[in-house]
Amino acid sequence: MPDTLKDVVPASGVIIIADLEYTSWEGALESGWSAPGQFREIVQIGAVRVDVGDGFAELAHFSVLVRPTINPELSDYFTALTGITNDAVARDGVSLENALVAFADFAGGDVILTHGRDDLVVGEDCALKDLGNPFADADWRDINPPLRAITDKRLMSSDLPAFFGLGRAENAHDALADARVLARVLAHLQ
Repeated sequence: MPDTLKDVVPASGVIIIADLEYTSWEGALESGWSAPGQFREIVQIGAVRVDVGDGFAELAHFSVLVRPTINPELSDYFTALTGITNDAVARDGVSLENALVAFADFAGGDVILTHGRDDLVVGEDCALKDLGNPFADADWRDINPPLRAITDKRLMSSDLPAFFGLGRAENAHDALADARVLARVLAHLQ
């Protein structure tokens, strides 16, 4: 039986809610990124620092684009899904190492919640690029299993607000927007 939200989400205090966007292709999710040359390289990290005791009120936010190096050309599928373009990554993207250092600085030692095992994606991308993982010992928790137990469905972060009658999510598959969606859903469930 999966943990409940009460087991995963702290009852009070300041936490980080984060989301990643990573390279993808048509069918990659279904095949587990198993096709030749397909790797989950982080392209965007978005996060909000929230006060759980104040209804998940946003205290600060973080967003950074990351330049993938193994597959430096984003697929048309990824761009259509996320709205992130090759031009934007070339103009505004930073190295994975710099992005993770900045995100670790933002997160501090706070608990990090994600909808899925984004911590594993960080670890895989660090291993792929022979980088130290600044989150190897972080208190990183997956809220997907308890949310799936509540909804009895496999939903993307951006689908959760509509399921709970909170309207449609704006900017689906933008990491910062998806982190804010998760905060809104958790506030509703609180």
